[in-house]
Amino acid sequence: MGRALALLLARERLRVGWVTSPALARPSSDPDVRAYALNAKSKALLESLRCWPEPEQATDVLKMQIKGDRGGEVNFRASDLDVPALMWIVDVPSLEARLATAIGFEARIEVLDGPRPAALTVVCEGKSSSTRSEFGVEFEVKPYHQSAIAARLRCERPHDQCACQWFSGGEILAFLPLDGPQGNSLAVVWSVARERVDELLVMDEAEFCRSVEAVSEGRFGALRLISGRSAWPLQSAHARRWSGCHRGESWVLAGDAAHNVHPLAGQGLNLGLADVAALSATLGGREYWRPVGDQRLLRRYERERKLQVLAMDRTVDGLQSLFASEAPLWQAARNWGMRGFDRSAVLKHWMARQAMGS
Repeated sequence: MGRALALLLARERLRVGWVTSPALARPSSDPDVRAYALNAKSKALLESLRCWPEPEQATDVLKMQIKGDRGGEVNFRASDLDVPALMWIVDVPSLEARLATAIGFEARIEVLDGPRPAALTVVCEGKSSSTRSEFGVEFEVKPYHQSAIAARLRCERPHDQCACQWFSGGEILAFLPLDGPQGNSLAVVWSVARERVDELLVMDEAEFCRSVEAVSEGRFGALRLISGRSAWPLQSAHARRWSGCHRGESWVLAGDAAHNVHPLAGQGLNLGLADVAALSATLGGREYWRPVGDQRLLRRYERERKLQVLAMDRTVDGLQSLFASEAPLWQAARNWGMRGFDRSAVLKHWMARQAMGS
């Protein structure tokens, strides 16, 4: 998000200093196994920066299947909505490499090894931002009793450009298709109870794959682990303030430094890139006499984005709470609701377009 914003602001003819965090500067021996689910607005923004990855690193999702634990099921198809894709599954290292290369070719962006005085400091350091803490911003965190486990799998059958999600026993398993239309690789995100994390991380590869196959009902046949496994705790969180002044200099937050949501809807980076687009538009469209660090200007951005992020967070948090309950009454109610939702074309189309950013 920080790289994308730097490129957008440079396009607005602003001079930008890109401060590389120690985590980004330090090479990791473990390949990044994550993948992003990006909507149409995020794709358009990255294409405008000429940073959209090659087709094999950005797989079109034409179908999506969501299954409950008592026969509930919801299906989406791009053809039903008359759109080219429901979303795109993007390889994280490929996207980061494209953005990093673009930064290197932009004359208005100077790569810095530490902060310098500036008219405006934008904090895009992620949920554990140290700069946000230095600015005295309260970050209200609601931890979930879950962690996400990410890995990559090779499946026996082609994924057919279908993304899948299973709600089972209070946990959520998501399969995201990789490697283009003919691919048979999947990015896996499994939200599990925290007490199960260590067991799943040290489990031998064959047993781990059998566990995933059992939850996914053998949807793509036999599975083989082709990466390491990583895990992180899940939370909903938001900063009390998104903008302000520290020691006479203006600052503003964007992305995970400002808000975190549960990954079940795959909206984390989409929300962050929407922050970036809104902030760039606010700064680029300011009155000629107003400086980029003007507090009223920054509060415009804050008000606009807070409302949209809050709406998404409440929706995702409500779904997580609903599917986390194993009480028989709640199980019956949510699966009944899924079946009714799947039959309602109008409601399905509206919800799908909201998720797609349409």
